[in-house]
Amino acid sequence: MLKKIRITVSVLLFSLITLYFLDFAGFLPESIGVLTDIQFIPALLALDVVVLVALIIITLIFGRVYCSSVCPMGIYQDIVAWLSKKLKKKKRYTYSRAKTILRWSILGATLVAFLSGFTFLLGLLDPYGAYGRFVTHLFRPAYLAGNNLLETVFTSFNNYSLYKVGIYSLGVFSLITALITLLVIGFLAWRNGRTYCNTICPVGTTLGFLSRFSLFKIRFVDEKCNSCGLCSMKCKASCIDSKNKVIDHDRCVTCFNCIEVCNRNAMKYTLVGPKKQEAVEAIPTYTYIKEDKPIDESKRRFLSATLITSLTAGKLLAQTATGSVLSKRELKRQTPIAPPGALSFDHFREKCISCHLCVSKCPSHVIKPAFLEYGPGGMMQPKLYFDHGFCNYDCTVCCDICPTDALVKLTREEKHHTQMGKVNFILENCIVYYDETNCGACSEHCPTQAVYMVPYKGSLTIPETNPDICVGCGGCEYVCPAVPYKAIYVEGLTAHNTIEIKQEKVEEVVIDDFGF
Repeated sequence: MLKKIRITVSVLLFSLITLYFLDFAGFLPESIGVLTDIQFIPALLALDVVVLVALIIITLIFGRVYCSSVCPMGIYQDIVAWLSKKLKKKKRYTYSRAKTILRWSILGATLVAFLSGFTFLLGLLDPYGAYGRFVTHLFRPAYLAGNNLLETVFTSFNNYSLYKVGIYSLGVFSLITALITLLVIGFLAWRNGRTYCNTICPVGTTLGFLSRFSLFKIRFVDEKCNSCGLCSMKCKASCIDSKNKVIDHDRCVTCFNCIEVCNRNAMKYTLVGPKKQEAVEAIPTYTYIKEDKPIDESKRRFLSATLITSLTAGKLLAQTATGSVLSKRELKRQTPIAPPGALSFDHFREKCISCHLCVSKCPSHVIKPAFLEYGPGGMMQPKLYFDHGFCNYDCTVCCDICPTDALVKLTREEKHHTQMGKVNFILENCIVYYDETNCGACSEHCPTQAVYMVPYKGSLTIPETNPDICVGCGGCEYVCPAVPYKAIYVEGLTAHNTIEIKQEKVEEVVIDDFGF
């Protein structure tokens, strides 16, 4: 029953967290997001004392149940190992000595790199973050393609319950990193089960240290054991020495395979009697309180594709006729635009593990992984990019779902007053300037009127900007029809600002009598 319970819980949690990354239509309730909050590294970076203490207590009582049932990367390895067993009927595991020096060296290097501001290594090795990148860059495109295929089939039968969604490239570096990580960890699991957990994973090493002091442990019943070795052959953690009847509890992930396979009931998961043990140093806690704020459920509106297409097509024809492409200035953004709630680059780099949940869930598709824009320590961390949309003025999805508090929660009102970047206007790229035709798309789509039109030539008007009230949403940049270089763009800020937007009050006119 122990193994059946573990498998049931593992499959349920694994399925829900995977679907949470894949869900683009809001099918799952937002409460499913708690499965990302209870992951070890996100809870540690978010300073979520309740979750951290709970995970530590559970480990000290039951052992590494987090690794066996909660961590999606651990369950992924179990699935690969199960497939390997099905294809190789006589597959057997063997006991191997713990690679203690290697495990603690990797943990130490990860800790030193993190404290030095090089968060990339922690994000690369964190099991939750790595699995999130699997789903976002590899599984999600296939899931969306399947949705689009079904939409085509259903539409042919006049069933319009599904709708097509765009599939965009999110970055070559992150894609290659996700693919290599998937193949390497999958290969290790195919060959030797939980090698990654017990050799490389910093979370596995930390919880393994705590599990040696757990109250419940798997142990041999000496009078029943005949040293047949079945338990060792089925141990995917390679931690059972059946000859000497010793179990390395640092590496045991409490999968209960050994108990199930034993024909003599010589393996028991029982409460271990009190023994003299070294005191376990308490993990430091913090006084940070995670504030719960209601999630904004406002509708996300997108611009009309017909309008943008017509503007762009018209501009292409104009440029072909005038041959003015050579006179334009190339747009070179010097500072990346961190998503809303990032506060500052320093805060963002320290907290973000590049799980790419925000990349997957962004309804406007404007969040993409960075390469070197944040520096070497910020590789794969999200940034805003306005090639397929803009950051909706009322949207706070990325802030609401971030499990590490790299993006702090913002209310809709706070989002309205958060400045992520400042608008910049390039006169020589504007079609009003070089083609002398009406436009004004940038002004029409600016939510704060940081871009507005002023008289230019005759009846023409041209954009003018007020960067002080720009929130950096990218609406102007996205709709600008100028090609190949935009006439208006947003330059990022290393630290987000809070701005005040003065809105003129409309005087109420009271009419006592007819107006004629």
